[in-house]
Amino acid sequence: MAYLAIWWLVVAMAAVALAYQAFALWALRRHFGLALPVSGDAPAVSILKPLYRDEPRLADNLRSFARQDYAGPVQIVLATNTPDDPALPAARAVMAGHLAVDFALSTGPVTPAANGKMANCAAALPLCAHDIILLSDSDMVVRPDYLAQITAALAQPGVGAVSCLYAGRGDAGVWSRMGAAIISASTLPNMVVGLITGMARPCMGSTIAIRRETLTAMGGFDALRDVLADDHAIGAGVAAMGMRVAIPPMVLVHAGAEGSARALWRQHLRWAVTVRDLAGAGHYGSVVTHGTVWALLACAMAPGVWVWPLIATLALRQTIAARVNARAGLPMPPLWLVVAGDLFAFAAFCGSLCASKIDWRGAGLTITAKGRIADRAAAPDKRDR
Repeated sequence: MAYLAIWWLVVAMAAVALAYQAFALWALRRHFGLALPVSGDAPAVSILKPLYRDEPRLADNLRSFARQDYAGPVQIVLATNTPDDPALPAARAVMAGHLAVDFALSTGPVTPAANGKMANCAAALPLCAHDIILLSDSDMVVRPDYLAQITAALAQPGVGAVSCLYAGRGDAGVWSRMGAAIISASTLPNMVVGLITGMARPCMGSTIAIRRETLTAMGGFDALRDVLADDHAIGAGVAAMGMRVAIPPMVLVHAGAEGSARALWRQHLRWAVTVRDLAGAGHYGSVVTHGTVWALLACAMAPGVWVWPLIATLALRQTIAARVNARAGLPMPPLWLVVAGDLFAFAAFCGSLCASKIDWRGAGLTITAKGRIADRAAAPDKRDR
């Protein structure tokens, strides 16, 4: 009797998960079918890039921001927490190779904080010369029309900030490519489903373009020094002021630098714990998004019935990843990598259900309250970027 109950539960979950994958594919088609915003204006922009240690292809990532087809004034502020950060050689090489670009460099040291990225941004903000601040993580890669599309979206009525979806590339071997497959096949589609259904209004570190007056009204970066999900907090602050975060139908590239299983686990466990801390019951409900796991379990328990639904699930997973990567100009990940990533992501989801401590680029952090963190190590040289 107990086995029969488990069998029905697994089959029901597999059926719901299969339906979810089909809905996610439809949601992608709808979101990517939206028109990109158009504007005749080109307002001045300060791009703030917080850096922390060296990364594979870091200089190439930064160059993509220096090579924008944009008519207005652009300033790029590169910021580290310390004057000897290993990211500085790449930063200085990019500055030397683009003398026509208005660069500024902030090398700290900054006031220690649990969220070292926000401490870094707070220290570098006085160098930002323009009223539009565009915060973007160091591992993002953009196309030449990126800045024009972002400022056009910010100019739309009721928009207080602009953020961007991103696909994964993977620059540090097989584990980083697995992480990239997870982003393309799961993270981005789940965000799009949230957008289409209205269940989520994401604001992501890939891009946060915001007016200085809006940022100041919510307390600036200093107000986020002990907040884990600083990007989500900025989005929430924008919403609290009666504005919205626009997500244009463009896809950036997340470089990815996880060179080991341990590094990938820490990264995805941190992401999963962050979602759990913010979404509450919604995080537990997201178990239905793990279609590959449920289809494999159902096929193992009822192979004669579930072999074709398993094939359908895998086909949908591959199609979703292919569509996302095509939008970002990336090659389609192989099916085996998508499946391996699905299993890894499910393990991270299970781990997030009870985790209270996370690792953030070498900093040991403890979740102290909803959205708040404390640094266990308190070592200045182990801060996030």
